[in-house]
Amino acid sequence: MAHITLAALDRLASLSTTIRQSLDTFTAMIVLALVARGSHILSETHDPAHDRFLPAAQTILSRIPPNSSKLSYAFEDWLFHYVSQDGMVYMAVADSDTGRRIPFTFLAHVQKKFLSSYEIPPPSSDDSSDVDYSALTSTLVALVKQFNSDPQAVDPIAQAKNELAGAKDIMTQNVEQILSRGERIELLMDRTDNAANQSMAFRRRAVGLRRQMWWKNAKVMGLAGFSGLVFLLFLWGMFH
Repeated sequence: MAHITLAALDRLASLSTTIRQSLDTFTAMIVLALVARGSHILSETHDPAHDRFLPAAQTILSRIPPNSSKLSYAFEDWLFHYVSQDGMVYMAVADSDTGRRIPFTFLAHVQKKFLSSYEIPPPSSDDSSDVDYSALTSTLVALVKQFNSDPQAVDPIAQAKNELAGAKDIMTQNVEQILSRGERIELLMDRTDNAANQSMAFRRRAVGLRRQMWWKNAKVMGLAGFSGLVFLLFLWGMFH
């Protein structure tokens, strides 16, 4: 009995070690980051393999209300996270496995870096076009690389709790909910076309199957009627 208990404890210890190693080797997956004044992007960086998210991000920017907010939009296995404050929007796109804590901590770092180096452009002004944001782009690239390679080094739990104390109102909505009727995001087009093709193929198969079943029923009914008529004629011949 003692031997079984020790073996069980060994297995639990091994499992605990595996879990700790998994947590230690966890890497984030942030593929796009940007800073915008309203819907006007001041600086951005993204993984070239995910170009399709840039027009989607632009569409989301045009739908963000002017009041301060924190929100995540879900699409497939990806989340569009943003922080809107004082007319500025800080956005990041990450895979859903990364969760929300790390992307919003990333956005807090981006916001801090921006405010420490730049003044917030006035609303409805073209003054921001005269400002060189190339250094901000370099900062975004460095932060994305840092968070993707070792997010735990810049995101200890205690620090995250302090920085995200006001993030309780973060909700998740579907990207489709922000689109008006008739509008489309390019990244949704392939899925829509595939769904339409699958629907058309299913409709054709359903029509074909319905016709086959109708002919089969017609043949059965015809054969039954013919057999009944032959039987009646046979009976009539026997008694007359």
